[in-house]
Amino acid sequence: MRLLNSISGPVIALLLVSTFAARAEETQKTLNVLFIGNSFTARHNLSTVVKSMAEAGNPGLTFNRTDIIYGGRTMKDHWRLGTQTIVKQSTVTKAEEEAVIASLEKQVAADPKDKYAPAALARHRALLPKLEENRTPWDIVVLQSYRDDVEGDPTLYAQFAPKFAQLAKAQGARVILYETTPITQNDKPLTAAPDAAPILAKERKIAALANRIDAAVAPMALVAQRCQTQRPDLTLRFVNDAHLNQTMAYLSACTLYSALFDKSPVGLPIDSVTDIRTFEGPPPDKSKDRDGKPLKRTFSDKDRADLQRIAWEGYREFLALRKAKAE
Repeated sequence: MRLLNSISGPVIALLLVSTFAARAEETQKTLNVLFIGNSFTARHNLSTVVKSMAEAGNPGLTFNRTDIIYGGRTMKDHWRLGTQTIVKQSTVTKAEEEAVIASLEKQVAADPKDKYAPAALARHRALLPKLEENRTPWDIVVLQSYRDDVEGDPTLYAQFAPKFAQLAKAQGARVILYETTPITQNDKPLTAAPDAAPILAKERKIAALANRIDAAVAPMALVAQRCQTQRPDLTLRFVNDAHLNQTMAYLSACTLYSALFDKSPVGLPIDSVTDIRTFEGPPPDKSKDRDGKPLKRTFSDKDRADLQRIAWEGYREFLALRKAKAE
């Protein structure tokens, strides 16, 4: 108190402004996040929903997201298509990128019916002259599973996710395993709780993988099962389309938020999800989703609160399972 009394008012004001500015600067942060996956990441512009949640829940945060999407493809396919050089963009050499381009040119020539190799080739040809412009390292790399996390021991996901994780960690990035669950999503309300045994068996494998490569996890099989048990009235996929619907997309975004920040999404103001695929008819209608309902779904306060809570509870349940797996 004596010290403050001995300092003039303008100086005190300057000190306070400087202190508040320093604290504001500390809250300012940028996250550069790479999402690697297929339509289970592309649909509903999922990464933009995550961005909205991330910035709403962390004032001062700038969440820069980049998606590398190949429809229906897995981590194994992404490796074949050269996505690994994008993961290591801060250090990739011209020779490495040229090698990927040469490999893709051979793939295109060998199989003209491969619709993914030409898209990848165009992507990497465009990236080659911009290597020096894209030296910003990723802070987080999200690796989406698909059906590659179900069969085999180890599964293909367990074989290729570590390859990407090793490159990501070498760049100083954290890794998040975004586990999708296309097989267990329901298109109609349920009358009985789903069998938890196969879900837990799968999650134990994901937990073992996460422990091995030190990755966070968005455990959507477990979260979906919890939602189906607590809110059997909700559906998690379209009737006329096997993809996650707006509800499952919202659950996924909340769970990814939990994995990104290890904190609850409960209370986030984001309350809607809009799909990117439209009703094919007859007649086609670009204002409707694949089931002929509005593309945009705005959740009620109750549904929003329930989905946020269920995502957090499922995430925490997975953490407990993961801890038990490690012991």
